Amino acid sequence: MKVDKEEILHIAKLACLNIKEDEIEAYRKNLQDILNFANILDNVKTEDVSETITSTSNVNVFREDEIKEFKEKELLLQNAPEKDSGMFSIPKVIQ
Repeated sequence: MKVDKEEILHIAKLACLNIKEDEIEAYRKNLQDILNFANILDNVKTEDVSETITSTSNVNVFREDEIKEFKEKELLLQNAPEKDSGMFSIPKVIQ
C-alpha cells in the first residue's frame, strides 16, 4: 500500500492537525515506513512459535516484610530537611 498526499491530508483533517505544505512529504514517508514495517511483521511465520508472557521464569520475587528497629534515629534524621517529634516532616500533598 502506497501512502499519497491526499491520504495524509485526510488523516490530518480527521486528527485536527494543521500540517504545513512542506511537512506533508515527511509525514507521508514516516507513515509509509510504519506501514511497511507492519507489513513485514504481518508476514512473519509464527506457527511454530509458542507465546511468551514474560522474559523470565520467576514466579514470585516478593519478600516478606520485616520490621527492623533502627537504634540511631538521630543519625537517620540528620540529613532530613525538616523533622518533628523524631520523624521526617514532609509537605502536605493532599488537600
